[in-house]
Amino acid sequence: MTGETAETGQTVGTTGTVPGRLRDETGRTLVDGEHVLGSLSPSRAGDFMACPLLFRFRTVDRLPEPSSPEAARGTVVHKVLEDLFDLPAAERTPHRAADLLLPAWEKVLEAEPQLAELFAGDGPEVGPWLASCQESLLRYFALEDPTRLEPAERESYVETLLDSRLLLRGFIDRLDVAPTGEIRVVDYKTGKAPGEMFEAKALFQMKFYALVVWRTRGVVPRMLQLIYLGSGEVLRYQPDESDLLATERKVEALWRAIVTAQETGDWRPRRSALCGWCAHRSICPEWGGTPPPLPVREPVATLTDGLAPEDTD
Repeated sequence: MTGETAETGQTVGTTGTVPGRLRDETGRTLVDGEHVLGSLSPSRAGDFMACPLLFRFRTVDRLPEPSSPEAARGTVVHKVLEDLFDLPAAERTPHRAADLLLPAWEKVLEAEPQLAELFAGDGPEVGPWLASCQESLLRYFALEDPTRLEPAERESYVETLLDSRLLLRGFIDRLDVAPTGEIRVVDYKTGKAPGEMFEAKALFQMKFYALVVWRTRGVVPRMLQLIYLGSGEVLRYQPDESDLLATERKVEALWRAIVTAQETGDWRPRRSALCGWCAHRSICPEWGGTPPPLPVREPVATLTDGLAPEDTD
């Protein structure tokens, strides 16, 4: 099922795509007739917690970032796992997943032809890279038996408008719903499981999704499950209402901090081990760089975060 967005006139689907938004005469976004204070996805919220300046570069400046073979692998593996569940249960085998790999890569490449540049010149060869995708898929079959699963939703766009008028949104890789109504939220990661010190960050994303599910369906998910295909591990967590209320308070506090940074122009860098992966080190003061001038400031009410690749894989 598809529809035409009010803002762009583009045709979008109801699963795996972001619906368009109506805006009033002042340019403010409307959801169900309500003005939206702003919007956050779990990845953008994570950006601000990790480094407010990174949030600015991605959300305010909207600076482009190069892709990587690792990010492309995540996109392709997610696509294969989505397509796998289109098959009859008995056909969801490692062999059939291998058959789906090349068509999935071709589909991704059709949508993002610039990804071919990753494997040109001094880049890695595409053959070994596809083999690494296959290794991730084989680890998946060691962790779950897809012949015994019937997901209720896959690559599902979800959103909820909090009482504060902050819009929370993102994409959930998989929702499993038991006959008794219990919900499991599943997310695939093609990297390795984090150490104990970094588990909280991973779980924040899942609690964010659980909060949206609770607010939209009235049911607290029974299980949050992160499947790490890089190391063949599964991280599980059972949330309760107090967890999700705390997550809601945290998200709203984050938004207030974002608003303060937007109003003052004070987007402070935060040096950490993650800096080694950042595409913007050359313009970061922590590394001797100078950020570009801030663009003409938008009203805070129209500041929206966009969805990151991590949200849409």
